This record gives sequence, structure tokens and C-alpha cells, in this order.
Amino acid sequence: MYFSTTMRLTTILIFLLSVPLFSQDKVSVTLQNKLIFKADQLIEIDNFNTTYHVLNNTLFKTNSKESINYSNVQMGGITSANAFNPLKIPVFYQNFNTVIILDNRLAEITRIDFNARNPFRVVTHISSGNDNTFWLFNQNTQQIELFDYLANKSRVRSLPIKGEVFDLDSNYNFCWLLTEEFIYVYNYIGSLIDKFPNDGFTSLDQNNGNLFFLKENQLYVRLKNATNIVQVSLPELLIKQFLVTDESLYIYDGEYLHQYLIKTN
Repeated sequence: MYFSTTMRLTTILIFLLSVPLFSQDKVSVTLQNKLIFKADQLIEIDNFNTTYHVLNNTLFKTNSKESINYSNVQMGGITSANAFNPLKIPVFYQNFNTVIILDNRLAEITRIDFNARNPFRVVTHISSGNDNTFWLFNQNTQQIELFDYLANKSRVRSLPIKGEVFDLDSNYNFCWLLTEEFIYVYNYIGSLIDKFPNDGFTSLDQNNGNLFFLKENQLYVRLKNATNIVQVSLPELLIKQFLVTDESLYIYDGEYLHQYLIKTN
């Protein structure tokens, strides 16, 4: 009798431990749309299907009603841009160590030349913040900063970070930093609230607390409030860039823009 009870308990325990492993092995997606698309960088696609992208060093904002653009010949190539806040879009020109803030009509609001600011910073990555701020990585000090461009000062700074920085993303409340060794998560007051190993990921995108990673042409996701990272089940295709907007996963392969429906809850 004792042996039988023990065996039943062991079987139940094995089953309970096995369920999350198999049920969370992959996240599935469904193809919704596929369009011919041409861009050097895919920046953002919002809930209203407004697309931001860079082509030939020009930033385009396109929707069903109009297409407007911004370019700056003197500054040359656009390193990156972030349209999380469409009213204040930071455009980064790394070769000139400069960030230009654009409004929703892609008109210039202000220009931040870090070569002329004190203390001197060498900026390698930026991402949108709240109010009149954006997040940046300062290579001089190896720190993340939440920079207030109107006050010309950083509201918060992290402790120095070791390792090469691959990517930076943010929303109004949090900032995610992908380095060679770790993924760091900071809140809006600059406190480190999470840190976990980077298992070969080279870029990231976040949406509603879900973190998506690219590794060797395959996507993975760490769902909100979860600790494990699982693979996104995709057909075989080249992933040049990807981004996530609510339940839509966009993948650009250099020729087509694929839109997938993804369920993350």
C-alpha cells in the first residue's frame, strides 16, 4: 500500500513538472498579411497602421492618408530612430554624436549635439523616454542615462555596465538593455529591477511587457511575468528586422513585410 501511494505521488509530481515544459515549448503565430516593402530600417508600425521607416537616409511616416518624410543631408546616415512617442521622435546620428527630436509632422523640435554638451558623452544607442527625455547609452562611462534634453542633464544614471551593448529599448516606465552577457531591466528612476543571462541574442523588441529576441535568424519570447524564454514558431524566412505591436508581429525579410497574429496570453 505504501509503495502504491508513493508511486502515485511520484507520477503526479512528474506530470506537474512536465506540463509547463511542454505547454510553453513554443509560441505560435498566424500569417495575416504579406506586402512588398522597401526600407533600410523598419522603425515602427503603430495601432493605426502608420509605418515609420528609413530609406536612403530619409525617415518616412506613412499611412492611408499621407506620406511625409524628414532628411538631413548635413548629418548623413540615420543610425536609428524611435517612434514609441509619435509626438517626440528621437533620430540618432551616431557619426555626429547628435540626436534630433522631431514632432508628429517630422518637423525639428530641437537638436542635441553631445560634442558640445558638458559632460562630454559618446552615445551609441538611444530610445524614447517620458516627458522631454530619452534613454541613451554613454560609452565613455558605460552607463545608461535618462537624458532630459530641455534641462540639459540626466535625471538618472545606472551603475557602469560591463560588456558590449547590442540593443536598447524602452517605454514610459522601463528600459531594457541587451549586452553581450546579460539583459538588464531598469525602471524610470534608474533602479535595476531585473537581470538575466543573454543566451546568444543579438537584438530585442518589447511590447506590453513581453520581450522578443533574435538569435541566429530565429525569434524567442519571454512573456510578461514569466522567467523562461521560449521559441516563436515561424516558417523558414530571413529575419532582417522585426517588431511587435500589441498582437501583431512584423518581420521584414528585405523584400516583403510579413504580419503575423501572435497570442502572448
